[in-house]
Amino acid sequence: MDFLKEVAGYGIPMTPDVQLFDSWQDALAAAAKLDESVPDLPFEIDGIVFKVNDFAVREKLGMRSKSPRWLIALKLERYEATTTLEKISVQVGKTGAITPVAHLAPVNIADTTVSRASLHNADEIERLDVRVGDVVVVEKAGKIIPKVVRVEKHERTKKLPKFKFPVACPKCKTELVRDEGGVYIRCPNPQCPAQLKQRLIYFGSRPGMDIDGLGEEVVDLLLTHKLVHNYADLYRLTVEQLGELDWKKQRKGKDGKLVEVKFGKRNAENLVKGIAGTKERGLARVLSSISIRHIGPRVASLITAKYPTVELLRKATTEDLASIHEIGDRIAKSLHEFLHSGYGTETLDALAAVGVKLEDEVQVTEAGSLPLEGKTLVVTGTLVHFKRDEIKKLIESLGGRASGSVSKNTDYLVAGEKAGSKLDKANQLGVEVLTEEQFRELIES
Repeated sequence: MDFLKEVAGYGIPMTPDVQLFDSWQDALAAAAKLDESVPDLPFEIDGIVFKVNDFAVREKLGMRSKSPRWLIALKLERYEATTTLEKISVQVGKTGAITPVAHLAPVNIADTTVSRASLHNADEIERLDVRVGDVVVVEKAGKIIPKVVRVEKHERTKKLPKFKFPVACPKCKTELVRDEGGVYIRCPNPQCPAQLKQRLIYFGSRPGMDIDGLGEEVVDLLLTHKLVHNYADLYRLTVEQLGELDWKKQRKGKDGKLVEVKFGKRNAENLVKGIAGTKERGLARVLSSISIRHIGPRVASLITAKYPTVELLRKATTEDLASIHEIGDRIAKSLHEFLHSGYGTETLDALAAVGVKLEDEVQVTEAGSLPLEGKTLVVTGTLVHFKRDEIKKLIESLGGRASGSVSKNTDYLVAGEKAGSKLDKANQLGVEVLTEEQFRELIES
């Protein structure tokens, strides 16, 4: 405990909620109390660690082959369970990434039945040395997402073959390639049917173009009837085409059987109207919706602020794109390659042909007229007048950059109540600190 306090004195954040007890009974009682408060903690935990509070005693207790004798973890079992790995399959994502999936003997974790979990990539399978037939420990990361965390190798009573990662795409049979210097193995075929399905689902999702009614079931319906082969085909759909489609839908109720119904005129009208309503979303929204690697909403808006039309964007070199603040070489290369590939050219030309707007409004301002132009701001603590995402958007709209960490390049730290280590660092570096009221005065002036 003295060591942690000493470290804290240097400005290094110490582990929160550390407590010292004179007996193991008191320690276990405190652990039980902490266990009950887990849902209210401001961060995720999967257990509680007990440590001996004496360096000399730790030395005497020593180490086992894989762990120290002076430390032990109490795992919160309701977020972890042991089960059997029955099969490993692979899925193709919207950018072609091949993701292995563990199919598990169903097991209850945190009041839900888990039967599938991501294995992430080929390297993770190798690291875990996980094989079909193994007994594995599964946890719910963040209490939500199932993840295989380890293999109980002492339970492996017979020789099990290693999993062989596919060399060709399971859907289109194109030879797979590994990212240069990366861990992901991908299908490089942009026309892959599996990629098309995932891209269309994302295109219709809220982070994408936000098309009400274009979920996974409807995408499956459109692909089954071969009505859609690209994004632009969505804008060509008609009520007459859709209304009479036979739709195999999961029936509500105990049996949950698939029943065949008509898509219906009302569903068709709503979908066609919802798709048409996205034509004016603008270039940034389109770029972040069509599954270009490394291009999300934030990156797309930064790029279109400088290149607000698709024509200007196509003329930009990789170096031009990389010179935009916060856009690095990897993002620039990915976007430039997409824009000048056959698939990228066809995608954007086809969207333009069906009336999708491929430009953004340019806000014309005199140099220096925005109150935060060229300034970097960091926000910390609890604010009264703004939510965190609101103040971030406001800073950016006024010409500033909203950063997540304090450095010597930070111009202002906006500090609300309970400001922590960021405030300490700002004071150490001599960064100007503003209260919320001072920030409001600054931007109103």
